[in-house]
Amino acid sequence: MKIAFVGKGGSGKTTLSSLFIRRLAAHRIPLIAVDADINQHLGSALGLDEDAESAAVPPLGARLPLIKDYLRGANPRITSAATMIKTTPPGEGSRLLRICEDNPVYDACARTVPLEGGDIRLLATGPFAESDLGVACYHSKVGAVELCLNHLVDGRREFVVVDMTAGSDSFASGMFTRFDMTFLVAEPTRKGVAVYRQYKEYARDFGVLVKAVGNKVHSPEDLRFLREEVGDDLLTTFGQSDWVRSMEKGRPRPLSELENANLLALHTLHEAADAAYAGRDWNRYTQQMVHFHLRNAESWGNAKTGADLAAQVDPGFVLSEAPTPQPAELSG
Repeated sequence: MKIAFVGKGGSGKTTLSSLFIRRLAAHRIPLIAVDADINQHLGSALGLDEDAESAAVPPLGARLPLIKDYLRGANPRITSAATMIKTTPPGEGSRLLRICEDNPVYDACARTVPLEGGDIRLLATGPFAESDLGVACYHSKVGAVELCLNHLVDGRREFVVVDMTAGSDSFASGMFTRFDMTFLVAEPTRKGVAVYRQYKEYARDFGVLVKAVGNKVHSPEDLRFLREEVGDDLLTTFGQSDWVRSMEKGRPRPLSELENANLLALHTLHEAADAAYAGRDWNRYTQQMVHFHLRNAESWGNAKTGADLAAQVDPGFVLSEAPTPQPAELSG
């Protein structure tokens, strides 16, 4: 399952996504964690030292040529890796990514993080640096994540968990349609629920499954407010946590010591994410991929690459969990 955590800045989405990742790891579920936020804090939330270990995670955005060259494979519709953009869909001959495999993309970009239950892979877009100001936008960095998700085949009880950039920035492309379930973390404030409404409105036309997750819910009044504003989309809530405060101080404790109410909320998230598998539609997923690729090609992609990117679409190809013959590995 591909799971996104979104919300306004400061809502706690990185904390909740890290807790969800820890739960999956504790249950020995294969997963990849992705930090796609402009503020790169998922690594430290998972226990890495922020100054040394988190900073050492290789940024996906800096390895786009390698990623494109690998994913392109022997696809005859893609004339060169240079003509691939963030929305380029796979086709016959493309290389696909899978959760439980070794490949040059993971070798170059993934960092192994030890958690309860086993190691996980962590991918990160890389921070938006001062050198990017005036010459780049953060969407170009997130584009590496979108390209990988377009070529990713995840099976039953395999997970990719993405900590998204704050607000509704993911709507700048079709990345918001890449997920089986989106958890929108909302504080019991007007600003918190405003982001939920905006995201819900954008997602409605594309059949994107969005559930609100209340965070920093400290009183019955907070809970009442969220229920009034969000209604049936409010899946569960998280309250105050001494466990999280201890983790943020660099004093991690076993996940089993998390407060019972918050453990139950994590269980609810896991159940909802797992249940979303029943609604998976690979045909729709592929069609949406193509839809946004054609939009991006027309609006800026063709001009930027000097190629007709609509020709990259393979009309007979549907991404699916069925085994697909893979082209030979890169040499050298």
